[in-house]
Amino acid sequence: MFRDPLAWPILGVDRAAVLAGVGDDPHRALRFFIAARHRCAEDRVHAAVADGVDQVVVFGAGLDTFAYRMDHPGVAVVEVDHPATGAWKRERLHEAGIHVPEHVCHIGVDFERDDLVTALRGGGVDTGRPVVVMWLGVVPYLTRRSVTTTLRALGSLSCVVVADYRAPLTSADPRAPRGASSLERRVAAVGEPLTDPLPPHEMRAILTEAGFADVDDLDRPAIRSRLLGLPPAGDSGGGHIVVAATTG
Repeated sequence: MFRDPLAWPILGVDRAAVLAGVGDDPHRALRFFIAARHRCAEDRVHAAVADGVDQVVVFGAGLDTFAYRMDHPGVAVVEVDHPATGAWKRERLHEAGIHVPEHVCHIGVDFERDDLVTALRGGGVDTGRPVVVMWLGVVPYLTRRSVTTTLRALGSLSCVVVADYRAPLTSADPRAPRGASSLERRVAAVGEPLTDPLPPHEMRAILTEAGFADVDDLDRPAIRSRLLGLPPAGDSGGGHIVVAATTG
């Protein structure tokens, strides 16, 4: 479903040791979702580039390697993340021997505080031309106010955004925990707690109000059927992938 040959080098981990424990991995579903969201996002980026878009922005870039695997001459990629995280990534790239192409630019941004459009312009993004944005693994950690502010900023541009978010689980969902999940406990322990889930109708309302007229929201059944060709099954709670476009 998704291949990333730079994942192992940038992580700098023992591949054999990791794979040896995958069979009993309690986070297998999360790994699947991460692969699914990247497949969906990168497919949409390739489609946008084929339509003539030559600016790609990766929000919350973390250890994302799209910019270093991309094979689209003339397309600029701007990676946006917290300054400390961006600096750590550049260290990892250097240590892994991964070349940073000239078309890649790094911008340090605090999504809770900084003016996004100003930061993008400072990083060389032409906000008067179309741009496609990958915003993966970030929304579940942001306040609703920050999510709304960011989408309003993007909605002022000619923009396609691919994001993921966490919808509430229902009591009928077998994944619904009685207390905090292991993921919630783990991320809280390192100082990055998850925020409250977003009901899909509220996410759609935020996008619509921000200026996105075309919204495609994929829940678990839709991800199974559209990305894997499997029968749609399961509850609609948990991880969602949303693709939204402005009318500009």
